[in-house]
Formats: sequence, structure tokens, C-alpha cells
Amino acid sequence: MFQKILVGYDGSEPADKAIALALDLAERCHAAIRVLSVARPPEFGEEVETEAVLEHSRKHYHEVHKPLRQLAADRGIDLDCAVAVGHPAERILIESERWGADLIVIGHRGRGLMQRWLLGSIAKQILNHAGCPVLLAR
Repeated sequence: MFQKILVGYDGSEPADKAIALALDLAERCHAAIRVLSVARPPEFGEEVETEAVLEHSRKHYHEVHKPLRQLAADRGIDLDCAVAVGHPAERILIESERWGADLIVIGHRGRGLMQRWLLGSIAKQILNHAGCPVLLAR
């Protein structure tokens, strides 16, 4: 059914639920998984400061991805990890199209109604604009 599953991953509890769901699906469907973490650059700052923040984020996600790679390897699942820079919803949508994902799996933070209304949510943006099915883990 699914051959390529893209997982948006930020290391949070909802993201852990999303990766668990994606691993179960990948195992059943013999699908590949791509884990995408997105480093957000600071809104203001010098170029040197911005690059330092992004480099720190890349190193952080590289470490966070290690146990995910091991979980997948233990289950015989093809999993690769990447770190992008930018707005999470935008980068996940771009990567899903570029990679040809059959499914996007993301966690949902469960913000309150007022926060969602004022700020929107990454999950909502992905749900509204994805070119493939989206599985939301809560």
C-alpha cells in the first residue's frame, strides 16, 4: 500500500508517537521511511550567529536520529534521516513532493483552541496542503 513514508520529527513526545506509527506501517507494508527534522533559523541575528544556531541544530538532530536508525535496523526497515532548514510545514511538504512520499506521518502538539486559531499549526498546514495522505499522531 505505502512504499515511502515521510515522518516529520522534532524529538517531542508526539513525534515519538508518529515514528512508532510509521515504523509499524513500514513493517507491514515493506515501506521505506525518511525522517525529516527541520531547524528553524532565528528571525533576527547576524549571519555568523544564524549559522552557529543552524549548525548546533544539525548536530542535535544527528544525535536524536541515532536511536531511530537503530530501531528501524532492528526491525529490518529502510530508514534514512535528513535535516532541513526553514519553516517545518513548508519543508515537510517540499520534501514529501521531492521524495515522492505516499504518506506523511506527523505528531500533533495538542495546543489549545485559542493558540491554534491565533498561530495556526504545523499539522494543520500540512493537512491542508499535502499532495498525499497525512497520518496525525496524538
